[in-house]
Amino acid sequence: MAQFSRIEVANTMKLTGLVPLFYNNNLEISKKVLKACYNGGARLLEFTARGDFAHEVFGELVKYATSELPGMILGVGSVTDAASASRFMSLGANFIVTPVLREDIALVCNRRKVLWSPGCGSLTEIARAEELGCEIVKLFPGGIYGPDFIKAIKGPQPWTSIMPTGGVSPTKENLESWFNAGTICVGMGSKLINKNSDGHYDLEKIETLTRKAIDIIKGLKN
Repeated sequence: MAQFSRIEVANTMKLTGLVPLFYNNNLEISKKVLKACYNGGARLLEFTARGDFAHEVFGELVKYATSELPGMILGVGSVTDAASASRFMSLGANFIVTPVLREDIALVCNRRKVLWSPGCGSLTEIARAEELGCEIVKLFPGGIYGPDFIKAIKGPQPWTSIMPTGGVSPTKENLESWFNAGTICVGMGSKLINKNSDGHYDLEKIETLTRKAIDIIKGLKN
């Protein structure tokens, strides 16, 4: 069961402006990356569950966050059907992110008052997602559409909250372009969750980049 209401999750997304995206099938590695993001100031993380037995890793990760990282909000991404969404919510997912707009997922998430963020790529899809109760729409792939797309959407729909994922990096120039266009928060994966040349996650760099990105975003929002 989710520990945070969908309004609490939406407010945290708006406040911090950053949702790190990460997946690994090793629990201990996942714990270390999660803690690095947490130490850097992130209070949300989307576990992009793309591998076999991902739900098992996620369930244990939630237990770890609950006991060791107070205030950390864990959600699940790459969810493609209602059954998967229900499974992850039963394991403690506080939000569900999907690559496409799926009305069946909207129904099961709304029933439990869990925030869901569908991947949309048109004004029609965005409007339908909001009719289904979506608080924050995911723009995916963000790098294909770009900040100008968000600026155009905000014209006829200034109430729409959009989170681009893909094409976002922790640089001032990149973040400035997104937030000046009206972005409410950004999802960031490989540009934030760095690996060393030997293929291991650079935990110190992840923490530093997370802190830097949040500081930049905070400056842009003020």
